[in-house]
Amino acid sequence: MPASSWRLWLPALSMLLVSLISYIDRNTLALLAPTILRENNLSAEQYGWIISAFSLAYMLGNPLWGRWLDRWGVRTGMLVAVAFWTAASTAHALVAGFAGFAVARAALGFGEGATFPGGLRTVVQTLPERWRARGIAIAYSGGSLGAVLTPVIVTPIYAASGWRAAFLFTGGIGALWLVWWTFISRRPELRATHSPHSAEPRREGRIQFTDRRLWAFMASYALGCLPLAFVIYQAPLYFVRALGKSQVEIGAVLWIPPLGWECGYFLSGWLADRLRRGLDDPLPVYRRLTLAIALLMLPLALGPRIQSFPVLLFLLFWTMLVAGGNIIVSISYATHVFTTANAGLIAGLGAGSWSAFVALAMPWFGHMMDARSWQSAFLAATVIPLAGFAAWYLLSRTPSPTPSSRGSSAGSAYR
Repeated sequence: MPASSWRLWLPALSMLLVSLISYIDRNTLALLAPTILRENNLSAEQYGWIISAFSLAYMLGNPLWGRWLDRWGVRTGMLVAVAFWTAASTAHALVAGFAGFAVARAALGFGEGATFPGGLRTVVQTLPERWRARGIAIAYSGGSLGAVLTPVIVTPIYAASGWRAAFLFTGGIGALWLVWWTFISRRPELRATHSPHSAEPRREGRIQFTDRRLWAFMASYALGCLPLAFVIYQAPLYFVRALGKSQVEIGAVLWIPPLGWECGYFLSGWLADRLRRGLDDPLPVYRRLTLAIALLMLPLALGPRIQSFPVLLFLLFWTMLVAGGNIIVSISYATHVFTTANAGLIAGLGAGSWSAFVALAMPWFGHMMDARSWQSAFLAATVIPLAGFAAWYLLSRTPSPTPSSRGSSAGSAYR
């Protein structure tokens, strides 16, 4: 890649920043949950419902923002979306009680539904095809990086000025990004509603929800990646209630598990590409990787039995590494069996299915945390990915298309 092309990467880097800000926004509540719940007299089950409000709104926002970005263009669409969720993030500093946090969280989730559709669309419109995969990796990696950085950035703000100041900070960095995007998005390709680099004709059509492989993908994504939400949202409560850690103590180490998530993206992507190299049908590779991921998450069930805090942190790091890898393997499977013309919608359905399941599961996990049923909570978070693999295996047994028939078999569902 010539040095003179560095300006091509600025839009992708802008999407890295916006996904990073998005995850700092959403993880600030998770990090500070022990303090916020105590000061607002909220139970862990109520906290689970607050998370559900975010997840349901996020699930709905993904396809809607994707459609609006198609219509308005990524420049205007992302300005509107980020301005909306920045206001919602700031509003957390002004609310109190269950209803206030639920409404603020739902507004944040709806606005942040534009994060990954915007990232994918920006990369497709600004990078030539030979660099596009790296561009998508850059744009998406801000999410896991934001989960890593949130404890490092937010904990000192909390220690100095309290939890409300942390949400004022998240609103401030969103406002700074809006200024940045106003200048970066003046480029003609960001004003367009199609890719100037694409030589492929535009193909119209819609996904058929009767396709078993689509449900296989969503089951693998939603169930196999549940441990990511379990660690992000429930681990801070477990550290405080079961281990007696303070807010500052957990803030000092809570960057460690999400670092596994970041590593899992790149490790599983490299491994999947290497194992499928030269194969006409990589489905057996995806089957082995998906089974391996489900089995490698089994140690999570031992969490409540671990007395050493550093060992427990490593276990959660490992869990997020493996679950993060499941995202890449699931998407790789979906982009193999479906035409890439629908890649944006496929990504949205994956994230949406995960959000829907998180919305259902978090109140349940919150109830177990209130009841101090630590073993039950960790066991459920371990078994659910196994159910995801079983569902994926049964539903994906529809023969996948070969390279010679992809246009007729995989593409026919979209014409």
